[in-house]
Amino acid sequence: MSVIVEISKEIEQDEVINLYRANEWSSAEIPEKLIPALLNSETLVTARRGGKLIGIGNAISDGHLVVYYPHMLVDPNYQGLGVGRMMMELMQSKYRGFHQQMLTADGKAVEFYKALGFERAGKTEPMWVYAGNDH
Repeated sequence: MSVIVEISKEIEQDEVINLYRANEWSSAEIPEKLIPALLNSETLVTARRGGKLIGIGNAISDGHLVVYYPHMLVDPNYQGLGVGRMMMELMQSKYRGFHQQMLTADGKAVEFYKALGFERAGKTEPMWVYAGNDH
């Protein structure tokens, strides 16, 4: 399987919305917020196979100390094939040496991120104000 993973903000709204819907993420229903949010991220990574967007992830960072990875999605037809790992490894190569690399994970994603070296930070409690209902 030939997949091109790169840092790129070359995305089309329809392909992004299709990917988010395939993963049942509620932000697919607010493309007027989702697309600018992705494009205004410090880093956007994409995965494509034959030109088709099969993965996307973003990073928000102060550029020096802290990075937060809010979104990481892979088309369900390509999950478990290493696409997400390639995307996160590219992101982590950019932010290697940062004091904090943070994300929120649930369900089966927890084991995926643990395999990449992420762990719960001490006795911290995840907290948020969230307008969605999916995760």
